[in-house]
Amino acid sequence: MAAPAPGLISVFSSPQELGASLAQLVAQRAACCLEGARGRFALGLSGGSLVSMLARELPAAAAPAGPASLARWTLGFCDERLVPFEHAESTYGLYRTQLLSRLPIPDGQVITINPTLPVEAAAEDYAQKLRQEREKIVAPISDSPKPPPERVTLTLPVLNAARTVIFVATGEGKAAVLKRILEDREERPLPAALVQPHTGTLRWFLDEAAARLLSVPFEKHSTL
Repeated sequence: MAAPAPGLISVFSSPQELGASLAQLVAQRAACCLEGARGRFALGLSGGSLVSMLARELPAAAAPAGPASLARWTLGFCDERLVPFEHAESTYGLYRTQLLSRLPIPDGQVITINPTLPVEAAAEDYAQKLRQEREKIVAPISDSPKPPPERVTLTLPVLNAARTVIFVATGEGKAAVLKRILEDREERPLPAALVQPHTGTLRWFLDEAAARLLSVPFEKHSTL
């Protein structure tokens, strides 16, 4: 089995440098999408360390475009845990506290799950909010290996239809799994290896610790 096309891999000296470049890329993609009077920019977010990274860098990167531009942003969540928004594990709750308080995107432009519903119903409700009906674009997960076990996650057809997909990984703990995803030829590849945008761009933003086992070509960056 052929190894998947890795996309463009960018390696940074530190998570801080990575975060600054990532925020600039998001702002650039937004500006490109909003060039026309009717343009919209849709951004799907994941959780973990990405929350604090974007909270630290994105408000300043997006500020030059002004509030009128941010009013045409739509935020969604690629993978959300089925917990109340006040819970420490809520991806939306973390973004609401750390980022959205500093990035004036209208509440109506932030699409969230309904955490009061059972996981199957929450996935169906979220899919309707995303206004997609042709394919199963949201999956209910009830046995996630990392607790809490229930979550609502976007499916491969959605990710592979995106104009730009960016994986962000930092730290030595990600090195072995990144090597599997980007270099190994597995009969049953990990889900991340199946993300191959049909017409869009696949990007990897890694720090040196996460990239330390890679032998595939990558671009080394320094923003400082």
